[in-house]
Amino acid sequence: MNTDSNTTRLPEGHPIRVYFQENDLIHFLLEELSNTNPEEDFQKYTNVFNELCTIEKRFARKENQLFPFLEKKNWVGPSQGMWSFHDNLREQFRLIRYYLKTQNPEKISTNTPFLVDGIYRLMHVEETVLFPNALDLLSEEDWIKMRVGEEEIGWMLPNTPAPFPAVEYVHPAEDVTPRELTFSLENTSHYDEGYMTVEQVNLLFKTMPLDLTYVDENDRVIFYNRGEERVFPRSSGIIGREVKFCHPPKSVGTVLRILEEFRKGTKNESSFWINYKERLIYIRYFAVRDANKSYKGVIEMSQDITDIKKIEGEKRLLDWE
Repeated sequence: MNTDSNTTRLPEGHPIRVYFQENDLIHFLLEELSNTNPEEDFQKYTNVFNELCTIEKRFARKENQLFPFLEKKNWVGPSQGMWSFHDNLREQFRLIRYYLKTQNPEKISTNTPFLVDGIYRLMHVEETVLFPNALDLLSEEDWIKMRVGEEEIGWMLPNTPAPFPAVEYVHPAEDVTPRELTFSLENTSHYDEGYMTVEQVNLLFKTMPLDLTYVDENDRVIFYNRGEERVFPRSSGIIGREVKFCHPPKSVGTVLRILEEFRKGTKNESSFWINYKERLIYIRYFAVRDANKSYKGVIEMSQDITDIKKIEGEKRLLDWE
């Protein structure tokens, strides 16, 4: 089988493509094992041998995933012949493992060529017979199901192979796939997008690093969020209070003009920034309107942007360490 022309055309994460990725590692380990004299560098030989022993995961995937799917297509040869080949190699591994334990480098050197030659012959049969025929016999659905089972067994590779089939990234703004909800809707309310309980809404407002105040269409304060650190102090006594009594006299005129323009529909947003207790505070007002564009009040949002103003360049990596 021509690896370059066939397997590279397989999708990332396809079981057969992963087998060939493992082949590269196996070839490297076999060469290292063959070139390491256990009498001169016993520890290196042991390390390479132990890594090669992870080929058992490859055997297990074939025996428990690939072979059963081939049996369903009435090809039982691999289950009978190749499984026996696996067992012969397992015996070779067991023997060398024993000589490593008993520190017998002479016996290790004698038996290593048998193990190496056996694995090379196995891979030749895989590449020329097993894998090409499996690709002809099995369907895309078979390979997808097989990959699911392989996840429990594992691979020789240092990193988990790419998912198969590939998980296509869909931008959240374009994701319209209906999904079965995995959470309870008990005690929740439905918002424009999604569901939350009163507790979750309250936690959301408490966690947001913003001061929010909602003044209704009658100019009465009906809500503010109680975060751990507010820019401007608030107390429960302001609920129901006219907004003009919630600002210092020198700024009341500005606030009332904002409300008037919002109510008339001539403006929808107004922004200010001030220095307060040696911090730069960004204050914004937004008109709230319903689907019919009727005025429903105003949101006041205040945020400490002192540290945000210092940001330059980019930060793309997590720096928690």
